[in-house]
Amino acid sequence: MTTLTIPAFATKRIAKSRISEVDFNNLEFGKYISDHMLMVDYVDGKWQEPTILPFGDIPMSPAMLSLHYGQSVFEGMKAFRNKNGDICIFRPQKHSERLNKSLARMCMPEIPEELFTQALHAIVETDANWIPTSEGASLYLRPVVFAYEPRLGVKIADHFKFFVLTSPAGAYFSKPTRLKVEETFVRAAEGGTGFAKCAGNYGGAFYPTQVARQEGFDQVLWTDAKEHKYIDEAGVMNVMFVIGGKLITPKLTTALLEGVTRDSILKLAPSLGITVEERRVSVAEIEEAFKNGTLTEAFGAGTAAVVSPIAAINIHGTDYNVPAVTPDSFQQRVKEKLNNIRLGFEADVFGWNYIIPAR
Repeated sequence: MTTLTIPAFATKRIAKSRISEVDFNNLEFGKYISDHMLMVDYVDGKWQEPTILPFGDIPMSPAMLSLHYGQSVFEGMKAFRNKNGDICIFRPQKHSERLNKSLARMCMPEIPEELFTQALHAIVETDANWIPTSEGASLYLRPVVFAYEPRLGVKIADHFKFFVLTSPAGAYFSKPTRLKVEETFVRAAEGGTGFAKCAGNYGGAFYPTQVARQEGFDQVLWTDAKEHKYIDEAGVMNVMFVIGGKLITPKLTTALLEGVTRDSILKLAPSLGITVEERRVSVAEIEEAFKNGTLTEAFGAGTAAVVSPIAAINIHGTDYNVPAVTPDSFQQRVKEKLNNIRLGFEADVFGWNYIIPAR
């Protein structure tokens, strides 16, 4: 558990909250944005003082560099009410680390960890009444950094904006998905921006995903750009398999996003009695594991659902069904353990929770 003394930020409060417009019994992910947003400008080579403003539109130039050349990076994480009524922001230090790696890759100014954490603390505390209290619900946090300078010439921007938005999110129940092993399109290649959480990675994945859905699948299972022989990611999540009683996941490369949920699951796995292997995972190995019955689980790992069960994987035109999830499945047990740590029902031995005491 970590805490931090927060300086007084310049704050312009809303005149009337919009919270009465929110249906907290039907929280479609990302539909509602909380009352306030936090903004920091980067000018003259440094980050300026943060300001908290009512959520709303901002003035922008059609020549804004991020619109033309893609300097835009974001993060996604959650805040929860724990069993004591305190607010827990989950693993902000890890998200700060990943954000800065993404920013460095995109030639954007890194954000000091203290500023990042202070920003999260301040905006969450400001809109604390937007945190849902129903089981499995949370407040989703969206930090985003983008080039704000108006210029048509191809250049690295000198003026950036850093925003933090928040959105109430209900319990996420992901139905088991059908995936198609992608053998034509590429999400990312080694040496590219695949490990960065930049906007272009997502825009570039829309079309292949649309094609897969037209064919009756929910998502694609991305493979390596060079040979399409090795598994990379599942849709917009990291992918994990239980084969022969071991938890197996593709090792990180510059083509893969280092998921915070992925990292959390790998660290918790030994305490749940399962061996972890991070290595190259071939499509052929997965197909053989289906055929000989040693593949017992396959799931995606990400912020929204924690784990997203996979029902079937289509390999070279053949559907292979994944055994149904049970209460004893590893993915169910690790999801429960992770949620218990966030909510304070189990010890936070890794120091993952950033606590804002209840007022």
